[in-house]
Amino acid sequence: MTTVPRARAQRPNLPTWLHRVVPVLVIVALMWASEIIDWILPLNLDYFGIRPRSLEGLPGVVLSPFLHGGFAHLIANTSALLVLGALLAWTTRHMWTVTLGVILLGGLGVWLLAPPFSITIGASGLVYGWAAFLVVYGFAVRRLGPALIGLLVVALYGSMVFGVLPFQPGVSLQGHLFGAIAGVLLGLRLGRADRVVRRPVI
Repeated sequence: MTTVPRARAQRPNLPTWLHRVVPVLVIVALMWASEIIDWILPLNLDYFGIRPRSLEGLPGVVLSPFLHGGFAHLIANTSALLVLGALLAWTTRHMWTVTLGVILLGGLGVWLLAPPFSITIGASGLVYGWAAFLVVYGFAVRRLGPALIGLLVVALYGSMVFGVLPFQPGVSLQGHLFGAIAGVLLGLRLGRADRVVRRPVI
């Protein structure tokens, strides 16, 4: 007697372009989930943001991008996160490296230099980091497609540069600035590394 393996149920495959943006959707969904929980329950999750130069405030380096000062704050960041995150996911395979790098490097910069007795929350630093990475990466890797994406980001979000100037009270200059610096450094590092990989071997 012979046994024939039962055919596995076919799972519907997501289109590649959609599959690549799933991490972006997960990140944004976590932000919305935390804000809804903070709104429903008396937890005051915003307290777990970045509290500068305090050991108790160090976990805020990782947690702060997922915390927002209300739904208006979250909505303001969501559209930019979806657009820039999708462009990042379609342009490179460094989605998680860039995201974690911006959160950690940018967050540590805020922890070191933010004003005393402040609590920094929000995904603006991640928005600035993703945007800066996309602008720099295309030119560092020397590929036409990513370079055009970088120019598109400049055209769409070039006015964000004013966010690193101390014009608006209550807005984290340090979060924007160090998020952007982290994005630039990662764009240069990963762009140059990818450029070396593509060089022909003689």
